Amino acid sequence: MPGLVVFGRRWGIASDDLVFPGSFELMLRLLWWLGTMILFTYHKGSFDCNGRGVLHSYLVGLLVVLALIILSLCAIVYVSAQGTITNPGPRRSMPSLVYLRVLLYIPELVWACLGAVWVSDDSRGCDPATVGAVISAVVASWILLLSTALGVVFVFDPLGRPRSQPAALEPLGVRDMESSEGSQFLSTARSLAVKVWESRLRLLCCCLPQDESHRAAFSSMAQLFSDFFSDTDLVPSDIAAGLALLHQEQDKTEQSRDPDTVEPHSPSSPADQDMEAELEKAAHCMRFAAAAYGWPLYVYSNPFTAPCKLSGDCCRSRAAEHDVVGGDHLDCHFSSILHSTGLQYRDFIYVSFHNQIFEIPFFVALDHQREAVLVAVRGTLSLKDVLTDLSAECENLSVEGVCGACYAHKGMSQAAGYIYKKLVNDGILNQAFSIAPEYKLVITGHSLGAGTAALLAILLRKSFPTLQCYSFSPPGGLLSKALADYSKDFVVSVVLGKDLVPRLSIPNMEDLKKKILKIVSNCNKPKYRILLQGCWYELFGGDPDDFPTEMDNRREEQLSQPLLGEESLMIRHSSSYQSFGSDDSPAHTATHLPLFLPGRILHITEDGPSRRSCFSQVRYRAEWSSEMAFRSVLISPRMLADHMPDAVLRALNSLTSDRPFSLCPSASNNSQHNVI
Repeated sequence: MPGLVVFGRRWGIASDDLVFPGSFELMLRLLWWLGTMILFTYHKGSFDCNGRGVLHSYLVGLLVVLALIILSLCAIVYVSAQGTITNPGPRRSMPSLVYLRVLLYIPELVWACLGAVWVSDDSRGCDPATVGAVISAVVASWILLLSTALGVVFVFDPLGRPRSQPAALEPLGVRDMESSEGSQFLSTARSLAVKVWESRLRLLCCCLPQDESHRAAFSSMAQLFSDFFSDTDLVPSDIAAGLALLHQEQDKTEQSRDPDTVEPHSPSSPADQDMEAELEKAAHCMRFAAAAYGWPLYVYSNPFTAPCKLSGDCCRSRAAEHDVVGGDHLDCHFSSILHSTGLQYRDFIYVSFHNQIFEIPFFVALDHQREAVLVAVRGTLSLKDVLTDLSAECENLSVEGVCGACYAHKGMSQAAGYIYKKLVNDGILNQAFSIAPEYKLVITGHSLGAGTAALLAILLRKSFPTLQCYSFSPPGGLLSKALADYSKDFVVSVVLGKDLVPRLSIPNMEDLKKKILKIVSNCNKPKYRILLQGCWYELFGGDPDDFPTEMDNRREEQLSQPLLGEESLMIRHSSSYQSFGSDDSPAHTATHLPLFLPGRILHITEDGPSRRSCFSQVRYRAEWSSEMAFRSVLISPRMLADHMPDAVLRALNSLTSDRPFSLCPSASNNSQHNVI
């Protein structure tokens, strides 16, 4: 729903967003009015104290003001609950009710000041309980007034136009603005949007130095965000409602599919042997990828034992032997790596926790168990890493011998180039292989580290033809198709469940935006019901909602045409709107260059019902998958939990060990079954 237009500008809240805040304030006001009425009735309107006249006037006026506010809130909640997201007709009176509610803040402010004056000057000799009640009323008045002011700040939209724009209701062809005047207006609007997003990013990252590299990153990300959000007129609650509906639709589709048939394989079949070997190698490498996070992940994974193990190393000054560690005061990090990997100090060639935008920590160690020189790259752990993640535009990455377009995620390509220079130009790999010349090179990482590790492996492939890379939960928008195919000979990507990050790319996000717009505009339920039912479904499960739609009575040939509701949510023509009539992969419809996961993809999923109790046994299955299986975002409560490195490590360990089941899947490693 387009944002509410009041006071001559558009706000970041819709006319159907006032049901929940209005109901909450209404409940508080009712309790407040009842308490004030009980106090007034108890004294029968007569108070025996110095300021009884002022107190009597204050309470009578407070009862009247609260009654008017309660009536206005009842009207706001009732009207806000009418209609649907794309049918605001029944809520056309909402701006008038908002103006009325704002006017009532004036007498409330006056009465709050009057109560404060009485408490400070005229409350001597009054009943202490009465004084306490008045003080509570005055404090409550000021808290609500300040909360309202804070809420106004949050819903203020810097891009809100000074007046509602009639063009938003015109046909989409008219809104293409092909005239010079329209083009100039659209160009100005886009420029303003970029500046607003850049200001937001600078404010969010105010603690970072404002050097040239950071300014360039802010500018690039501002352009990306403004392009993505500027073609729709959705408020945050619309997106939340769309995600709730989309999750239920995806679950319903998944439940309607026939169960996967598991083909029997003999234990000695090549497919089983390849799967088991890769799972064992992946579980081993994941320990190093998780260890690269340093002490934060180690303490998170071992909350009871880690503080005791690390306390001595963190408090003492660094010994001379720790010169291998890059950075200052990082003995906690290095100690946690030793505990996580089981290696000795002498096994490490280089450890760096230097962290800047496009420069991420990594370490190089000798893995004697697997006879490998192992390079582990850390994933996202700082705000600078987030900036590297969000630098998502494409960058050319020419690789000798690869046919086709070669481009990759800019931020991770820059990070891989930084580590490449360190390893090669600084002689780190030469030092490692001079110690163990017969060892092979293995590169690993998780999340941001996974994408950087895959790109680093591509850069080093020519010099080290036998290298292997294990990329855990890599970002979906990483490599062009030519580079992704090239990396299949030496890169294995491991993805757990419905992890969001391997499905995260600009085309996939455009596809998600398209689906949200479509499902929101088709649903004829009010938003508050969608959100309530969505919260219940996420917390307690149940059957997915059928969510009746406006499409029920439309003929089959009309289903490929956009609804008026969809059109009303568009500000300008966009790639996502063009693809409304089709559910094709975003790789074929989006204007952005498609990017793919690296290498062969090993997908680990839970075998059994999608919802289970904490005490149920968990069984995993692993299978080789295609990069096209990750061309859309899956909504799930576990879409973030499945990305956590400890969850990936736990799933891999459970697939390769014979340990007994634990009571809760987050407690320890479980015995699982490998299914191909």
